[in-house]
This record gives sequence, structure tokens and C-alpha cells, in this order.
Amino acid sequence: MTLTSPTPATGAAAARPPFDPEIAAALDVLAGLIPPALTADMIPLLRQPNPAMPPITDEELSRGGTFAVTTRSVPGPEGAPDVEVIVCLPTEATAPVAAVLHTHGGGMIIGDARTGLTEVMGWAAELQLAVVSVNYRLAPETPHPGPVEDCYAALLWTARNAADLGIDPERIVVAGASAGGGLAAALALMARDRGDVSLAGQLLIYPMLDDRNDTLSAHQMRGVGVWDQVSNDTGWTALLGDRRGGPDVPPYAAPARATDLSGLPPAFIDVASTETFRDEDVTYATRIWQAGGVAELHVWPGGCHGFDTFVPDARISREARAARLRWLRQLLAS
Repeated sequence: MTLTSPTPATGAAAARPPFDPEIAAALDVLAGLIPPALTADMIPLLRQPNPAMPPITDEELSRGGTFAVTTRSVPGPEGAPDVEVIVCLPTEATAPVAAVLHTHGGGMIIGDARTGLTEVMGWAAELQLAVVSVNYRLAPETPHPGPVEDCYAALLWTARNAADLGIDPERIVVAGASAGGGLAAALALMARDRGDVSLAGQLLIYPMLDDRNDTLSAHQMRGVGVWDQVSNDTGWTALLGDRRGGPDVPPYAAPARATDLSGLPPAFIDVASTETFRDEDVTYATRIWQAGGVAELHVWPGGCHGFDTFVPDARISREARAARLRWLRQLLAS
């Protein structure tokens, strides 16, 4: 059975849950810096370096020498360029370690392999994990299937070179936030269908899953918060062009389009109550359960999209990060 959302309310009539007070205060400041609605003409500006948010350096990634950090080029999809990955390996590991294959966020249009790595390296330091972060090609210059096939190529390289990397090939988890969460979900589907890699889990942080962009939560958040319905149209249109929202969008582009969610690795899915992706993420978790699968779902009350990044010290941000780490620890200990 597939869940459907109630008929969306639109415009001013679309009531929405309130923001958490800590999140609301930050959004008042962010409103002057990042508009809720991002359009295609803004992509070049969004890709410019932001002095207020410098990328994490190799020195920071190494955590005082705890990790050996290298940037490598690995074989890309057939007929496509090589894929750049950042590889972080624990220097004191005495046995093969679990690994996170990380796919960064950015709405399919911005970001790189360093985006979002701070939290991932926190997991790695706590649990002695290897990390491989993928610098996949961005849309609209590279539409589907380029980005997800880049990520799958990096996953294959990681699994096939596990022995040389000191990685346990049976304990590879795909993880990502926002668009990266959607890519991680797509990788889980691809790994199941192609049979090349057996994944231990999928950690999906407010994932971008559904190109149709027509849920009640998408309408509630139009013109509000971070990454609203207009922004979502921008990202999906960059990836899919005229196919966005149409009948022939494949599940490897938009995992919500998958008709069969059976046979997937255990999933962690979290999302905020006051963001565009709420309903599609809750539906995805529900459909995994309906297919007999394993999923842990968290809906953080009053959060906006990316709340833990924009307001890292908020109570719900701390709780969200702790829940992700706890799930990962339990998964890899079993």
C-alpha cells in the first residue's frame, strides 16, 4: 500500500506547525542572508565561496593525525570522467573497520565532497570508521543519471578495494543529508537491484526523495524557512529537466518513485516537522515498514530544513546528532 497525502492547502491558507523558539530566532537572522525560495538564476551565486562558511580542511579532517586524509580519483561510470573522492582512514586501526560512503547535500546544484563532513568525521572518530566522501558532478550541467552513477562508482570502488583500504566490506553504510540523503537512498536501491555490494545500512538525514514536490508539507513551506517548495522545484528541475514531476522519473533519480522497498538495508531517517521534506520522508519510512523492512524514523518538532547545521547548539540539534550516532553505533555493533 502506498500512502497519499491529504489534498494540499495552498497560499496563506496552508497552516503549518510552529518553529521551535531557538530555530525561529535563527531564521529571523537567516532570512536576510538566505531567501527561502532559490531559483535557477541564483545557482552561480550560490556556488561562490562563502567566507562565513569555509570548507573543512584536510588538517581538520585528520583530527590531529587520527585519520590519514587523501583525495583520489577513482574510475567513474562507463564513458564518464573519473570521480574524485576524499578518503579518511583511521591511522591506528588494527583490524578492518566499518565505513561510511558519504554523499553530500546541496539540492543537487551546490556543494562538494567536504560539505557536511564535520558531523560524519565525528561519527568516524567516535566509532573508528573509515569515510569515503564523493565529489559527484552537479546538475544542471550533469543531469540524472550522472550524479547518482558517480556515487555508485565510488561505492563500487570502496567495496572492491576494501582490503587495501582496511575496510570491512560487510559493514559499509551509505549516508547523506538533504540531496545527499536522496542519493544515499538511491544507492541502497541500486545496490539491492544490481547485486554488486551488500550494504549494512542507510543513514538518511532529511532526505530529498520526491520530485513531484506536491505533499502537504511542501505546500505548507512555500516561501518559508529553508529550502521551500520553489527551491525544491529548482533542484529537481536542474536534475531532471522537463521530466520533473512527470510519469517516467526513475527511482534511482527520486527514490520515492520506487514501487518496491523490500530487501533494503536498515534505514535511519530523520526530518523536521516544519520543512518541505517532512511528508515524503515519513511516507518513505512507512513504506519500508509496509514492505517488511527495518527503519528508525525521527521527526524533530519545530525544526527547519538543515536545522542542526544552521542552529547547531539548539536542543533538537543536539538530540538529532546524538540519535544518528546512537543508531550507527547499534547498527555496527550487531
